Amino acid sequence: MFCRNQTARATVARGSALEMEIRRGKFRKSVFLDTSQDSDIQKKIDHEIRMRDGACKLLAACSQRDQALEAAKSLQTCSTRIMAYMSELQRMKEAQVMQKVPRRSSDAGPMDGRLPCKGKVAISDLRIPLMWKDTEYFKNKGELHRCAVFCLLQLGGEIFDTDMVIVDRTLTDICFDNTIVFSEASPGFELRVELYSCCSEDDYSAGSTPRKLASKLSSSLGRSAGKKLRAAMEPGPCSPVSNGGAAPLLLPVPSVPGPKYHLLAHTTLSLSHIQDSFRTHDLTISGNEECSYWLPLYGSVCCRLAAQPHCMTQQMMSGCLKVKQLGGDPQSWTKVYAVLKGTSLFCYHRQEDVEANIEPAFTIAINKETRIRASEKDPHSKVQNICISNQYGGEEVTHTLTTDNREDTHRWMEAFWQHFYDMSQWKQCCDDLMKIELPSPRKPAPVTPKQGSLYHEMAPLATPSCEGLLLQDNAVSAEIRALLSSYYNDSY
Repeated sequence: MFCRNQTARATVARGSALEMEIRRGKFRKSVFLDTSQDSDIQKKIDHEIRMRDGACKLLAACSQRDQALEAAKSLQTCSTRIMAYMSELQRMKEAQVMQKVPRRSSDAGPMDGRLPCKGKVAISDLRIPLMWKDTEYFKNKGELHRCAVFCLLQLGGEIFDTDMVIVDRTLTDICFDNTIVFSEASPGFELRVELYSCCSEDDYSAGSTPRKLASKLSSSLGRSAGKKLRAAMEPGPCSPVSNGGAAPLLLPVPSVPGPKYHLLAHTTLSLSHIQDSFRTHDLTISGNEECSYWLPLYGSVCCRLAAQPHCMTQQMMSGCLKVKQLGGDPQSWTKVYAVLKGTSLFCYHRQEDVEANIEPAFTIAINKETRIRASEKDPHSKVQNICISNQYGGEEVTHTLTTDNREDTHRWMEAFWQHFYDMSQWKQCCDDLMKIELPSPRKPAPVTPKQGSLYHEMAPLATPSCEGLLLQDNAVSAEIRALLSSYYNDSY
């Protein structure tokens, strides 16, 4: 492993999106350490920053309502991922600092250093019931309120989003058909489910923003002033404009134009909520009826939450063993190739049978009720036997195993103890193997042809700067600057 004698330094790729964010003061460089794990997370952050910047540009250029809603959804998802990755980096840094702190021998417990296995956690069949008023749903009276909603699901550093759904009073439930699988969950996981909503009735098309601004400026801008404004804004978004030696004017930084999603409800699910069936969980609702993004939620979410610990799906230990025949000659041993997986010790005649998916010769139950102990040393081989005891129909049945040497016996005993520890941490998830449906690939969003006149497509005002607009003092009159400022204040 590569080590440094000096203090760990941050290594951020020169010219990357992450470096630009650090220069702007969005992130602290001290958060980053020079390790392989940090480097992977930095690449993820850099990727999400670029995706976020692309979503900003896409949102400003959208010409259709559905396009703008999808772009705003991508922007919200990228921002949440960036914050999650930064939090994960901070936790890793704290853990690295704690590892360097000397510990007293009395601080170590009997299970010190033993960690439970990871596993998959899947959530599917998300249903959020709605509670419309009788006049709205049955009599179809009142104003038709329509919102776009989606869910963000976060478990540790993994964040996924569902498809966007348009909701109005014709629906009784908000349904998300996505199956989302988190592949690196620990038994102490916390799965946060957030429901975001946005009123979809406003006009969020890209043309609407420049058109509104153009209409306000039409009475104040002449052809000459318009050319000056065009020249001042020609470099495009997020690009400072040279002032030719004069002091630049920094206009108020506008928000990204377009729809805004708001957190409508959320809940946190943990290991205790896992059950191989459809269950209902409480929701914490944010906002009220005065909010434009409000929907009459019933206050609960229904879903199927399942888990597959690695100890249930992967081979935790394998190797050659000798098993004493039950009720036979005490000196009669059968040589097998054993595989510890799930709630069984599978015993095959040959190792090739495992690869060929041939049924095992017999199995020995390994569950929470199983007792395992190391017996006295054999007087001839001086190797300890392993005794596995289970209850079958009220009777105790014991299988005796042995290995060729002490090292193998120690490895098998350690594997059994680790297996029992994993099952004790994952609890009900190790009773039976839960089924997880693989998520189906998403269908690509349909491409909508651009709409709007050629004038509005060429208008230089179509994409306001996300970092602020720099205009020369002598480029436009004070009246136009005041109009621009009031427009952004009124709109955002």
